[in-house]
Amino acid sequence: MRTRSNSGVRLDYYQRVVHKLILDHQQPVTGLFPASPHNDHAWIRDNLYCILAVWGLSMAFKKIADQDEDRAKTYELEQSCVKLMRGLLMAMMQQKDKVEKFKSTQHPHDSLHAKYSSITGRIVVKDNEWGHLQIDAISLYLLILAQMTASGLQIVFSLDEVAFIQNLVFYIESAYCTPDYGIWERGDKTNHGLPELNASSIGMAKAALEAMNELDLFGARGGPSSVIHVLADEAQKCQAVLQSMLPRESNSKELDSGLLSIISYPAFAVDDPQLITKTRDTIVSKLQGKYGCKRFLRDGHRTPREDPSRLYYEPWELRMFENIECEWPLFFCYLILDYCFQGDKVNLTEYMQKLEKIMIRKDDGIKLVPELYSVPGDKAHLEQIEPGSQERIPLGRCPFIWAQSLYILGKLLQEGFLAVGELDPLNRRLCSEKKPDVVVQIVILAEDNEIRDKLLEYDLHVQTISEVAPIEVQPARVLSHLYTYLGRNKKLGLSGRKSRDVGILSTSKLYSLNERIFAFTPQFSDMQRFFIASDYELMVDMLKAEIAFLKSSWQNLLGRPLVVLTLNDMNLDQGKIPMAMITTMKKLKSGYINGTRVTLGNLGDFLSTSAITNLSFLGSQEEGYPDKLNPQVQSYLEEHLLRSFSSRLSVLARPPAVRHARALRRRMSVRGAIKKTRSINVDSDTLGMEGEYVGSHLLERKPSWLEVEPGRSPSPEDAKKRAFTKGTSTTSLGITTPTIEISKESTPPPPKEEGTVKNVLLRNRTISESQNIYAEQETDELIAMLRETESLDEQGDILQYLVDTHGLEFNTGMQENGKHVTVKDLLKVLYEKACSQKLWGLVRHTAGMLGKRVEDLAKAVTDLLVRQKQITVGMPPNNEHTIIAPLPENELRQLIHVSLRREKHGNDDKKAYGDDESTAMLTQELLVYLAMFIRTEPQLFLEMLRLRVGLIIQVMATELSRTLSCDGEEASEHLLNLSPFEMKNLLHHILSGKEFAINSANSLIDIKEKFAKNKVGRGNFSIVSNKSNRYTKKSQILLEGQGLQGTIDEAPITEPDRQGQWLRRRRLDGALNRVPRDFYQRVWAVLEKCQGLVIQGKVLQPNLTQEMTSGELKFALAVETVLNSIPQPEYRQLVVEALMVLTLVVEYKAVNHLGGTITVEHLVHKANQIFLEDQTRCSGDATLCCAKEGAGAGAGGAGAAGALVCGGAAGVCQLLYDSAPSGRFGTMTYLARAVAALLAERLPAHEPVECAIT
Repeated sequence: MRTRSNSGVRLDYYQRVVHKLILDHQQPVTGLFPASPHNDHAWIRDNLYCILAVWGLSMAFKKIADQDEDRAKTYELEQSCVKLMRGLLMAMMQQKDKVEKFKSTQHPHDSLHAKYSSITGRIVVKDNEWGHLQIDAISLYLLILAQMTASGLQIVFSLDEVAFIQNLVFYIESAYCTPDYGIWERGDKTNHGLPELNASSIGMAKAALEAMNELDLFGARGGPSSVIHVLADEAQKCQAVLQSMLPRESNSKELDSGLLSIISYPAFAVDDPQLITKTRDTIVSKLQGKYGCKRFLRDGHRTPREDPSRLYYEPWELRMFENIECEWPLFFCYLILDYCFQGDKVNLTEYMQKLEKIMIRKDDGIKLVPELYSVPGDKAHLEQIEPGSQERIPLGRCPFIWAQSLYILGKLLQEGFLAVGELDPLNRRLCSEKKPDVVVQIVILAEDNEIRDKLLEYDLHVQTISEVAPIEVQPARVLSHLYTYLGRNKKLGLSGRKSRDVGILSTSKLYSLNERIFAFTPQFSDMQRFFIASDYELMVDMLKAEIAFLKSSWQNLLGRPLVVLTLNDMNLDQGKIPMAMITTMKKLKSGYINGTRVTLGNLGDFLSTSAITNLSFLGSQEEGYPDKLNPQVQSYLEEHLLRSFSSRLSVLARPPAVRHARALRRRMSVRGAIKKTRSINVDSDTLGMEGEYVGSHLLERKPSWLEVEPGRSPSPEDAKKRAFTKGTSTTSLGITTPTIEISKESTPPPPKEEGTVKNVLLRNRTISESQNIYAEQETDELIAMLRETESLDEQGDILQYLVDTHGLEFNTGMQENGKHVTVKDLLKVLYEKACSQKLWGLVRHTAGMLGKRVEDLAKAVTDLLVRQKQITVGMPPNNEHTIIAPLPENELRQLIHVSLRREKHGNDDKKAYGDDESTAMLTQELLVYLAMFIRTEPQLFLEMLRLRVGLIIQVMATELSRTLSCDGEEASEHLLNLSPFEMKNLLHHILSGKEFAINSANSLIDIKEKFAKNKVGRGNFSIVSNKSNRYTKKSQILLEGQGLQGTIDEAPITEPDRQGQWLRRRRLDGALNRVPRDFYQRVWAVLEKCQGLVIQGKVLQPNLTQEMTSGELKFALAVETVLNSIPQPEYRQLVVEALMVLTLVVEYKAVNHLGGTITVEHLVHKANQIFLEDQTRCSGDATLCCAKEGAGAGAGGAGAAGALVCGGAAGVCQLLYDSAPSGRFGTMTYLARAVAALLAERLPAHEPVECAIT
């Protein structure tokens, strides 16, 4: 026998160590590792980490295998890995029913178990006796399976096992929105069994999804049927949520050392190098000690103060564990591996020394890594006073095999036996490297020759759909249907993919299927889905956003992304191609759009540069014909290729007959029926304060038009009665009028005298009489009228009335193709017509009545929630419903809409918007736009925790009312008639706080740059001066072809007056719940120094600081919930400013303690009082309202109801709301004076106050 080389001898040593510490404990039957000699439970996660050292050592031997016995050792070590991986696979396959169920429910009790018996591989505890839902453990299994398979090990043996693994991929697909128990198996850190979204689980799932994509589980010997498919968008969702969470771990854990496993080995889940560094540095600075890192702040596990007889902690106990949390050497092992992969030898050596200093040497010389180090009971008090001063003692298992295994890997890497690439054959470590720019390929196809020729006029050469054959172009929903066949397996009872969502990353590839090539159009362009898709300006805008998204998200995918768009008749505007589309196409042709490189061309040119995925899983694998298409798929594709547009109802398209005077009078009585359902409030005095229901209607602000006996629910009769009293029509912002003027109905108005007589009569009549008048109004006459009228608005009002009185399924007595036509059928026709004529108010209302829902509603809400934003829907303050967890589509819709008709409105309090269908649809729409913004511009949502959609809608209407200087009712009408594109722009302006104006074509324009001196006429857009003063309404709206309206001031319009801008700023910030940076951490510090803060009668108790750390999301939400009880947004914002002044007192240590409870509103009212005294002294503007003689400065001139002359909310002068924060007359100055007055009362007289002027 030859002498061994030094490296051989050293490896033999490691082999003995691995054998003694790890392999000796492997169960011979199942291949699993028990937790300890006395506990036969085998945890998935621990088992996987244990085997990594064995796998690493096998690869080290493979490199020096010059002798037969070395080859034998390599094989033996490799087979131990295979044995363990298959042992875990068999244990999980016994729970295949759970995998199937979990895909639909995502319920913790339906999850795979986290641990099994190491002797039998069976379950060891019941579903409800353990926090089994640990997505990170299943993800880690898939990740290591992928890495081992890529390194050449054969772990999966049959196609049934391939199908099971494919279903495990579906199991972790929804990780980004599934709260689980996480890496420490405890969920919320109080260990009460509440799962939460954990960044470490989401990161591990992202890594597993990326590693599994297009992986052949049979290695080099496999074929198309053993390949795993992952939709790239699923990993991308995890990526986005991860970006928004890090360095936070979850709601209750502001930081966790477990994140080291996802920013580095084994997951490498984060692409952004700065975020990786930030997370690592935060962990090192806040959690690292001499003996390792703490798992998370206030972790009571194995500390001397923990009560071992209980599984959970009381929330107030957590403060006891501060600074004495146990330190885990395990995390030094993670950091060592991290520095190995970075090639940072200095830090590697430093951490290796730190680790080896605290390892425990056994008699045989082997060094062991203990599980954790704890502070001895008698030293806990001293450690708390001076963290890091006391010696700690090792507790728990020794060796802790999870850590020992990672330590051995670190040594093999440090001594050069392994290269980092061998531990990471899939090259995950390169995902944060800079990549070349993505070029997005774009293909535009015309539906027919006519559209192609129209594009040719603009020098845009495109092909028609028929010309690109043999490539077939299909909508995204076809791809989503085909993917439901993936992973089906009859023997195992597995049904395939459940989610129907396919994102832009999936539709940006080509797909091959038995010689055929398919291209798919993106999901957002699918006309069948929702009315948003029929607004071409919004489509163009979404296309730009999707191209930008592809640029940032395609980095780690193969080939170039390919976006295929089709143009059809629906995209045309009165037979012409809209200019917005033409200009965008020209931009695409130029090669750059919004900073992204694009190339516009024909489909055939891009075949060689695009990614092509093989849809081989559509074969009849289980029948033994893998190359033959599954018969169901075959028939689906054939049917889909031949499907023609269904014939539309033509009932409403009858030629207009002669109109009778009688019909005319009738028409008036249902007129405005839609408008009666509105519930948006715009009055600035009461913004955010309405919401008292009378039956199902919100109280109108003009009492003359709701004359109902108290306690009686308004009936359709009342609706008609109101229709008489207020004879306006719904606005039709028709295409013919480019101005934003309200174009009145084209039908002749009723004779004036008749109208007034009716008014007088109606007011004095009793209800029973008015009912008799309308009893004769017969339905068939309404239907005859419906056929005669050409105005879609009138048709809408008539149908609204028919729905109110008879319901959607009412048979109208008309017939179409031998079938009876119901009111619902007529509504559908009206909806389609309104879509094509772009009458958006009517579109929204009919969509609501038909119960349509935004296809991506649940996804949009989930996108917002998983980025730690809560949502409320409904009108504040009495009707808001908070959504804190993802809900299924139908539940969401039910919460937003009202499913019952008015007659049955007994239990109306559960729904957010009564019967206001338009606002309900608008809510759905805004949720989709908010989700778009949070995906593309997350910075807009900084320092916002809860999005109150009802309040945002009211503020949008208020902004329009301010800009158009019209009353609230008109403004809400304008709001509902904005096109989806304009609605999205208005929302963006409000989120970003920009000024805006309304231009002649009735779209929103930035007026930031456009106030060039005196150049008013340029671009024909309107100038709206910001004077919101109650006494002098000087607003100018300039519309094309019209003079100035309203009273015009003589002064030339050079610089717009800035009056009202701070009030607006505060109103916007209050409505958006936006707070200053680090606000909640600062409030936490204030709570430490007083006995509670009182806001609107609700108390923030100081014990919150015992339960939660300052950076914890749960604490921020607790503060925010109390702030949200303030109904008026501008008042809420002043309360936030008052709290900021208090935090400064604490930060600069002006006093040691703030005394008892502090009522924050008193500070605001005290500041208001000082402000009014100042105003009186210097005869300021407030002397016209609140500081008037006799108004009583103290009360701020408010009556009992708090209604001020100037309209200020909550008894605070409007001029104070409109003051800048800084400066001599700034709000901060007055609030500081109010706080000083408070401190003067509370401090003992003899104590001097240090007052440093800065």
